[in-house]
Amino acid sequence: MSLLAAYPDRVLALDDGTLSTDFEGDLQCIDDGPHGVFVGASDGVYHRLGAGDWERVAAVGDVTSVTVAESGVWAGTEPSAVYHAPEGASFEQCALLTDLPSSDDWAFPPRPSTHHVRWLEWTPDRLYAAVEAGALLRSGDGGDSWRDRVPTGPMDTHSMATHSERPDLAYAAAGDGFYVTEDGGDSWQTAEDGLDRTYCWSVVCDPTDPGALLVSAAHGARSAHTFETADSAVFRRDSDDDAWARCGGLPSAEGLLRAELATTGESGEAVAATNHGVYRTEDWGESWTCLTDGWPPALEDATPRGVVVG
Repeated sequence: MSLLAAYPDRVLALDDGTLSTDFEGDLQCIDDGPHGVFVGASDGVYHRLGAGDWERVAAVGDVTSVTVAESGVWAGTEPSAVYHAPEGASFEQCALLTDLPSSDDWAFPPRPSTHHVRWLEWTPDRLYAAVEAGALLRSGDGGDSWRDRVPTGPMDTHSMATHSERPDLAYAAAGDGFYVTEDGGDSWQTAEDGLDRTYCWSVVCDPTDPGALLVSAAHGARSAHTFETADSAVFRRDSDDDAWARCGGLPSAEGLLRAELATTGESGEAVAATNHGVYRTEDWGESWTCLTDGWPPALEDATPRGVVVG
């Protein structure tokens, strides 16, 4: 298996069991798709041209989210703004988010004077933009205009998952819980049965089953992001069971920072990037296998920023 896992100061490449540093920088996020692999850093967007070869393609400030989709590459920044490059090379700013009425309420708790776009989720019908913290926004015209948050929606979305088979279904892993919409974001409800912690971080759904989910979660921000108080876990849910079950085979919750999850494209398969290594499941979270030997000591207290497979 080949994958790339992003951490605060580097991108690790895992290729057939060999671990190496592929990129160094002040990193926030990573994604891949039809236009290649991109990372968001404090000084812009970088595109991977080949192993160890990266090019900065956008100097748009502190990039806190990046999404690679059929429609191009999308980047979110701090302060909150969204940029789009249809071919992944030339980025233009979308309509201003801060023109929305709710923007006066947005604030990132550690730095309440500012806020940022934590996640961008593209589907053929709409683009979601999650502002941390304060709103989950939508655009039906590729970012030319935005619809403000709805009363039942999450306020602190960290990641989202959608599925091509059900275009109006979306999941949001948020600091204020786990949310589901079945009408394209007009209304939301929580789905937390079986979760013993509801500060949710990373969510993925099985590419062959829109009802099968994995999510990482903690008791709060300190147990998610701070190594000295780390206490998080990964949970699984099947499409025929509304209750979450805690995954086995991963490091114990104490000392585990919130994991970043990604699917491999195959049914039942996913990977989890953690501060103790990268793990793989082939039975949708029932068991996990560590893929990384000789984990770098410098990353034992580092929060993962994202992981991509392929």
